[in-house]
Amino acid sequence: MGKLSIFLLVLFFAALSLFAVYNHETITFTVPLGESYEVPKFAFMLFSIAIGILISLIFFAIRDTKKYVDNWQYQKKQKQDAKVQGLYSKAVNAILAHKEDSAKDALEAILAEEHDHVDALLRLGDIYAGEEDFQKANTSYQKARMANPENLETLFALERLFEKSGRWSDALKYIDDILDIDDANLTALYRKRDILEKQGRWDDLVYLQKSILKHQHAERDRKREQEGLIGYKYEYGRHSLENNQPEKAKKAFKTVLRLEKDFVPATLGLAEVMLREGESEEAVNLLEKAYESSSSKIVLARLEDLLISLGEPGRLISIYKAGISRNPNDPVTRFFLGKLYYRLEMIDDAFETLSGMEAMGISYPELHQLLGNIYMRRYQPDKAAAEYRKVIDLKKSLRLPYCCAHCGYSSDEWSGRCSRCKQWDTYQFNLDGICTPAQAGLALSK
Repeated sequence: MGKLSIFLLVLFFAALSLFAVYNHETITFTVPLGESYEVPKFAFMLFSIAIGILISLIFFAIRDTKKYVDNWQYQKKQKQDAKVQGLYSKAVNAILAHKEDSAKDALEAILAEEHDHVDALLRLGDIYAGEEDFQKANTSYQKARMANPENLETLFALERLFEKSGRWSDALKYIDDILDIDDANLTALYRKRDILEKQGRWDDLVYLQKSILKHQHAERDRKREQEGLIGYKYEYGRHSLENNQPEKAKKAFKTVLRLEKDFVPATLGLAEVMLREGESEEAVNLLEKAYESSSSKIVLARLEDLLISLGEPGRLISIYKAGISRNPNDPVTRFFLGKLYYRLEMIDDAFETLSGMEAMGISYPELHQLLGNIYMRRYQPDKAAAEYRKVIDLKKSLRLPYCCAHCGYSSDEWSGRCSRCKQWDTYQFNLDGICTPAQAGLALSK
């Protein structure tokens, strides 16, 4: 205690003594429901001051004690957080180094310190999921969810887990939980789309794709998703046709063609519906108009098969000749015409058309195969052998394979959608070398 404090304390007691000398009055102090007492007024005042000081001391003691406890807890929490952070860094480094056992030990140590550490629970679940221990992974993820029910990372982890284990309905449930929190979450919408595709739920996909399209902002993304919407409408029509629901299929195909009039798969699908309904002439007219509009050789090939089956090859020849007139430098249509002549036993016309192509410097393996067959029919085996050798030298198949113009993938069967790049309306005949590695790389780069 300093000298000033002692001086002030002495001065205070001196003042109290002076007041005590001049104040002898008493007051009656009555205890509630008890007796009354006569006490000096000044003594009562001093007693009241003492009580006030005592209460203040108690208050300050409690405050200081609380501050001490809070500070102690804060320091303890700081040490715990530093320990947990160090363990988590160790776990992450172990995961990156593919040392799963070390990572699990570090993560378990974190959970011993902090049982609801969400990140540790998620990383532990990821390790178990990678080991295909789905039960333990689910347990870790569910604990993380209980710690923070609206954590999107946890919900995505659960979705991935159930998708990986093939439990599509459970995976969709967690995606819907995400969308309940954030209905514009494109990652969740994409994941839901992938699952619905695997389930072949094309009707639901059309509705979902509209939602995805609505939440796109960049023009490039909107264009891509619009193409996807058209594709899913086509798939719905195709699925309906396969399940003998021609009315639904017709409606879907017509919707697609209103959105994109040269969408070849929908054109072929609608023609198939018409044929099933006995409307052969309408199917021919549809395919003919589609060919005139799009110059698609896929449509042309289907038109050829249909007209030959209907016994109208002359009409088909006129269509081929009209196509060549519109585009004299189109070698594919010339090849189709020559092939048709050969198919109809019009050998001289076939030879004239196909040999003219060879003079133009066009070299298809299929072309040389047909020329070889023609020479054999003309009893010219030496020339036929020369043509067959050209086929062998080209080292290509003798059939007309299909090729995806987007990624270069080749296939022996036509499909409305490429099985590699998942793009619609990209298959065409591989007569122009588009399926060569160089052309495929160019298509992918675009």
